Amino acid sequence: MSKPKPPFPDQKQPMPGSEAAMDPKPDYGEDSYKGSGKLKDKKAVITGGDSGIGRAVALAFAREGADVLISYYNEHEDAEKTKQVVEDAGRKAILMPGDIKDSKHCRAIIERAVKEFGRVDILVNNAAHQASFQDVEEISDEEWDVTFRTNIYAMFYLVKAAVPHMQQGSSIINTASINADTPSPQLLAYATTKGAIQNFTGGLAQLLADRGIRVNCVAPGPIWTPLIPSTMPQEKVKNFGKQVPMQRPGQPKEVAVAYVLLASSEASYISGATIAVTGGKPLI
Repeated sequence: MSKPKPPFPDQKQPMPGSEAAMDPKPDYGEDSYKGSGKLKDKKAVITGGDSGIGRAVALAFAREGADVLISYYNEHEDAEKTKQVVEDAGRKAILMPGDIKDSKHCRAIIERAVKEFGRVDILVNNAAHQASFQDVEEISDEEWDVTFRTNIYAMFYLVKAAVPHMQQGSSIINTASINADTPSPQLLAYATTKGAIQNFTGGLAQLLADRGIRVNCVAPGPIWTPLIPSTMPQEKVKNFGKQVPMQRPGQPKEVAVAYVLLASSEASYISGATIAVTGGKPLI
């Protein structure tokens, strides 16, 4: 089946964006993803699970047999839709709104997961903040701080809280970006954190290997999520995805399969890796 290609209609949104206002609507795999028990009875925590890549991962994990805690900021309507797709798959869904820039909230997310599920088998650090700027002088100290606290500090807080509750064979999956290797100048703060995430992943994989916990990251290219119309200039939104060889953005469901692989026991010898999902544009 053909996927939507640019140009796309004008659709500027306020941050952090809503999938309901997007045209075309993102494809999360509701009508196409078929599970096969790869994650039967696993317990997962997904940050940024309300929409975009996070929702597609939650849907795929649930259809593969996992229960899911969905961490999100304040997009309650989108989060309820994610909860519904998890429950429609016959799995347990827990919603946990709040600000992951706060270390106490990160610890509370893991405490809630352990209380509800008894353990954490999979931690997906996916939530992110990004904003576009044409000049470095436009980036405020506060903006730089928000980007780092959301994208990399929270990852550290969550990992530190989760690892004591993870058994051998557990998996940590971090969302990096093609920007880690080929940074967009307009996304200076965001791209810098994504480079940090890739480095964090490689170091942590080595640190946790003797505990039997695998750590990997997924590096998406242009993916059609609510982050795009809410954080990018309209001209970039209109032509989003045109720059990669496939000449279109990826859909969230097309990224989710990489997370399923890395979370599953089939990936037992994959750790410290970056899986590129970039529409044919190679990582450096």
